[in-house]
Amino acid sequence: MHHQHQSLIERCKTGNQVAQMQIYDLYAKAMFTVACRYLGNEEDAKDAMQDGFLKAFLNIESYRPEAAFGAWLKRIIINQCLDVLRKNQLQFNDIEVSELKIVDEDDWNFDSNLTKNDILKAVEQLSENHKVVVKLYLIEGYDHSEISEILDIPVKTSRTHLRRGKLKLQELLKPKYNAARY
Repeated sequence: MHHQHQSLIERCKTGNQVAQMQIYDLYAKAMFTVACRYLGNEEDAKDAMQDGFLKAFLNIESYRPEAAFGAWLKRIIINQCLDVLRKNQLQFNDIEVSELKIVDEDDWNFDSNLTKNDILKAVEQLSENHKVVVKLYLIEGYDHSEISEILDIPVKTSRTHLRRGKLKLQELLKPKYNAARY
C-alpha cells in the first residue's frame, strides 16, 4: 500500500491528473470529516477541502516521504479551515496567563456514562478560540508547539485556550454526568 501511495504521489509531482484524482479519492472522505470538524457547515467544509487539495497538489514538491502523506495533507486541510475561520473574524489574542495555574493537560478522563457524541456536542458549544485549540489538541493530536505554529500564537496562549476550553467542557458535561448518575 505504501509503495502504491508513493507511486501515485510521484506521478502527482509530474502533474498527472489521473494520479491526482486517485489521491483525491483515497483521502477525500477523511479530509471532509476533518474540515467539517472545524467549519461545521458542509458547504464551507467542501470548499475548504477542495481548496486544500488544490494547495496540496500545487505544493506537492514540498512533501517529504519521511512524513505520512495523510498527515501532511491533513495539516493543509486544517490550515485551510483556519483561513476560513480567520476570514470570519476568528482572532487569537495573547491572553494574560500570570494568574493561571498549569493543570494536567493529559488528564482528559470523562465519565464513562458520557458518549463520544456528548463530548463532541459539548466541544461545539465552546467559544471559537477554545474550540479550535481543543480540537487541534484533543482530536488531531497536535502538541502546543505545533498548535502555536499552526495558529501563529504563543505556546502559552495555546495552553491557556486549552485549559479554559477543558474547564468549560467539564462545566458543560457536569449536568449530563449528574443526570446519568440518577
